[in-house]
Amino acid sequence: MKYNTEKHYLGHRERLRKRLMQFGSEGLQEYEIVELLLTYVLPQKDVKPIAKELLNKFGSIKGIFDAKEEELKSVRYIKDKFITLIKLIREINIIYNKQKALEKPVFESIDAIAKYCIERIGHKMEEEFLVIYLDSGLKIQQEKDFPAKEFYFSGTIDKTVVYPRAIIEEALKRKSYAIILAHNHPNGKLEPSEYDKNLTKVIEIAAKSVGLLLYDHLIVTANGYLSFKKEKLL
Repeated sequence: MKYNTEKHYLGHRERLRKRLMQFGSEGLQEYEIVELLLTYVLPQKDVKPIAKELLNKFGSIKGIFDAKEEELKSVRYIKDKFITLIKLIREINIIYNKQKALEKPVFESIDAIAKYCIERIGHKMEEEFLVIYLDSGLKIQQEKDFPAKEFYFSGTIDKTVVYPRAIIEEALKRKSYAIILAHNHPNGKLEPSEYDKNLTKVIEIAAKSVGLLLYDHLIVTANGYLSFKKEKLL
């Protein structure tokens, strides 16, 4: 008698979906969450062995999401569709965190803004420098277009060349009331360098000269953030 493997794994998938809906991620093992993710790109295959191989190779779901495209493709059956799905989930999470941060003024939502910056640039291997513009209510300025065009500078593994004049000119164009600076440290350390401190001071002086408030400067990594304001460095 021929064993019906299709019914076997389809029934397993349905049970996983029901447990997810009933208990959330706490109702599933880590490999089972990866299994469910894989079902959206490999609908006709038993994906449990592939899920376990991904976790063995990359260590965790975070490791899978942080892995380079070439590394992911080294796992059998992992193709462009899976990589696109991972990128889509990451980008949706970034957009969600930014829109969440839009809901409240920054003195109530700095953690949400930091979380957005972590998702946006915390995992990058080169330094990136973001500028977030605020309105007179100290909320992130709404932009008409979607997706919003980020104002940022990119650099090398340990430094970004930032032009304070460009930041101020953009603020004037947007009629902003205040700004938040944010940049990542690819080395994973949250301590501000002397360059970070000096640049912050230069931008603060330039902002004050046109009546603009530098509200905070955030340093982010993949695992956390430092606020100049909270650390009394600003």
